[in-house]
Amino acid sequence: MEWQQFIGLAVAWLIMLVGVIGCVAPAVPGAPLVFIGALAHRLYFGVETSASTWILVLMFLLMLLSLLLDYLASMYGAKRMGATWWGIAGAVLGGIIGLIVFNIPGALIGPFAGAFGGEMLGGRQWRDSGKAGVGATLGLLVGAVGRVACSLAMAGLFTVNVLWKLLSAAG
Repeated sequence: MEWQQFIGLAVAWLIMLVGVIGCVAPAVPGAPLVFIGALAHRLYFGVETSASTWILVLMFLLMLLSLLLDYLASMYGAKRMGATWWGIAGAVLGGIIGLIVFNIPGALIGPFAGAFGGEMLGGRQWRDSGKAGVGATLGLLVGAVGRVACSLAMAGLFTVNVLWKLLSAAG
């Protein structure tokens, strides 16, 4: 492995690390950054010493899955705990407002407060509204775990594929 390849791989890994951290940190696009790191590496180093096309396609599909988890997990959690459309809409709105206004604590509390408030506006009792809020929060946490898992899988696929190519070329 030449020094340019080592530095290129280190830069790609750094971008991917920021992406994995971004799966739980607000305002950082997690899985898209992991994909961008791999794509940039491929564009610079080419097919011979970077990720294969099928690995990039698989990474793209994992990125889409991660984004889907991001949008659906909180709504699904609220729905599983008996939320109506009022609670689901509240969970989404609460998550967005919480993130913008209160940053990380708001991203955690916002879906609960939104689902709870939405259910209360819809005429439900405190207990049912609270269950919907808990479901939205649990869904948010499950979604974060899923996003991290997708991003780590993407980084792992990239790493194994590139190192395999580099070691095969050297031997």
